[in-house]
Amino acid sequence: MTSEPEQQIGVGTPDAFQRLWTPHRMAYIQGENKPTGPGADEGCPFCAIPEKSDEDGLIVSRGEHVYAVLNLYPYAGGHLLIVPFRHIADYTETDEGETAEMAAYTKRAMTVLRRVSGAHGFNLGMNQGAVAGAGIAAHLHQHVVPRWGGDSNFMPVVGHTRVLPQLLADTRAMLAEAW
Repeated sequence: MTSEPEQQIGVGTPDAFQRLWTPHRMAYIQGENKPTGPGADEGCPFCAIPEKSDEDGLIVSRGEHVYAVLNLYPYAGGHLLIVPFRHIADYTETDEGETAEMAAYTKRAMTVLRRVSGAHGFNLGMNQGAVAGAGIAAHLHQHVVPRWGGDSNFMPVVGHTRVLPQLLADTRAMLAEAW
């Protein structure tokens, strides 16, 4: 005797796809924590993060001019942002100290991520301006995204979903300890 598939009322036509619900991504899609208002730094999350504890702000390390923080909406586990404390939008606005420390923090991030997660490679980059893809264009930040051989699987390519194997707080603690 075969059983009939469960009838779900009001959820559309049944199909062969499984669903992996990621409601936490809606905050990013809707622009939560993006600066608004006329002031250049009004509502800027990158200005607010350093006011929090390292744990609450997901800060891995603080320098004199910049800090390293986990991306709240990561492309991969361990996705870090190198952010100047000063609220500036464009890389050309950095002073010598900020430029040097951003470079040093990027190198340190790569070293630590290789050691703790075995990253095979990295995507490094800054999206300058909203038109270039910057989610928060008003405050400069550099992405340090660890990559592993074969990590571009069907989930992000077909399913537009990222599967992350570790909670952000646990990743932050591991990276901060190794930093």
